[in-house]
Amino acid sequence: MNRPEELPFLTVLKEFLILSVYVQPRASKNQISGIQGVELKIRLTSPPVDGAANKLCREFVADIFDISKSSVDIISGETSRHKKLRISGYDPKLLNRHISAIREALEGGRKQ
Repeated sequence: MNRPEELPFLTVLKEFLILSVYVQPRASKNQISGIQGVELKIRLTSPPVDGAANKLCREFVADIFDISKSSVDIISGETSRHKKLRISGYDPKLLNRHISAIREALEGGRKQ
């Protein structure tokens, strides 16, 4: 396992990435709002009902990484605010671009 410097919430493996996130549902807008402990804090507009927040979380992360929604799976924390996401289907050659997208979102509060 490898963690890019200054991104404690991201684990890089050969075939996929693991992203640790803290989800805040019912926010006024969808955005990355910072780092909370060792998790990326994501604010989402959907309520935590009937999987709506989980669905939006996967869609939002897929948009950040510019990959298909089906490439993002929740591997733990389905009913919790603390989640681990597996991101597959990313091109390891583009990892620096993905890391830059996360850093850009952290600096500017990426919104959707």
